[in-house]
Amino acid sequence: MSTKNPFDPAAMSDNVKEQAQQIWLAGLGAFAKAQEDGTKAFEKLVSDGITMQRKVSTTAEEKLAEATHKATQAAHSLSERATGQWGKLEGIFEERVAKALHGLGLPSAEEMTALHARVAALEAQLAAKPKAAAKAPAKKAPAK
Repeated sequence: MSTKNPFDPAAMSDNVKEQAQQIWLAGLGAFAKAQEDGTKAFEKLVSDGITMQRKVSTTAEEKLAEATHKATQAAHSLSERATGQWGKLEGIFEERVAKALHGLGLPSAEEMTALHARVAALEAQLAAKPKAAAKAPAKKAPAK
């Protein structure tokens, strides 16, 4: 600042010019400071945003994995119960079909298996008889 008398009309003009210059420089300084601090603040906000985005992404992936695991468990449990129910339904159906076939006089699967075994045994016996008959000499009828 000037050491001149501030009430001197001649010096007042210089004093006003000097103060205006200082106000201008202060304004430029404030603008530069704001610009510098603003850039730093912007860079800090970008950095914080990147950190937050990573946290949100990680949390979302964890929640998605957890939900997928729970859905898989639920599907597996439901599948096991459904399979059990289908097994019961199958058994009931087979039982009713067997009763209906039995009512019509048709043999059961077990009876058919036993019949096949008997036929095979009889075929084996028949196949063995001609061999035995060929080996044994034919008996002559006694003369009268």
